Amino acid sequence: MADTSENVARTGIGPVLVLLHGGGPGVDAESNWASVRSRLSDEFRCLAPDLLGFGARIEGPAGIRGPRAWALARARQVLDLLDREGLERVHLLGNSAAGGAAALAFLSLAPDRVGRAVVMGGAGTGPPPRVVPFYDDPTENSMRATLGRLVADESAHRALLDALTAVRLRQALRPGAEPAFRSMFADVAGGPPPVDLTKLANPVLALHGARDRVSPVEVSERLVDALPDARLEVVAGAGHWIHVDRPDAFCGLVGEFLSA
Repeated sequence: MADTSENVARTGIGPVLVLLHGGGPGVDAESNWASVRSRLSDEFRCLAPDLLGFGARIEGPAGIRGPRAWALARARQVLDLLDREGLERVHLLGNSAAGGAAALAFLSLAPDRVGRAVVMGGAGTGPPPRVVPFYDDPTENSMRATLGRLVADESAHRALLDALTAVRLRQALRPGAEPAFRSMFADVAGGPPPVDLTKLANPVLALHGARDRVSPVEVSERLVDALPDARLEVVAGAGHWIHVDRPDAFCGLVGEFLSA
């Protein structure tokens, strides 16, 4: 079932878990979490919104620029969603530089609304990419190569990557998608201050793939060192997409931590 105004997928019963997808070109909540959402829904009531700048929310707020501004806008989007749903307290699962960064911003904005949080791939706390992915060469081959870097072994996921390439290429080329995506990586002066990680008191689990080709494990090590109540799990054999490469380990770690 989905809220057509924002495309929020709702599945499962139990404690509420908000799934915040990653930030690759053409992503949406449905394609990001397809490999694990049914498993997570066995334990949690999952809400998976399309984040601002993607999917049904492709245009995002007018004039917004820079990763910190986007993360804060998405945190406010999630807070609005909780208010509309009448949810006082939820868990968060944030993927990479979009969902992970939004989760950290939400912990700063409304910590009392969160029980526990899981973040993946460094949660956008590492250095920005040297080039904007895909849009400097917006072709099918470029999209396929962009997605291929997210898994540890492309040969193990060839059919999935081929299918996702078609979906994400179509969505990445929609009107408004490229300007929104480029603005997410804009180097801007001023804007919202960075999240003070040392003041985020909620329990956090940081997951990182041992074979991540997008963000080195050291990014999550530094993140965990800065957070007051956090631990790191490095998942053997997984790339940036831990939930795709190692779905059993991923769901086990998430379920165990959030149910503690």
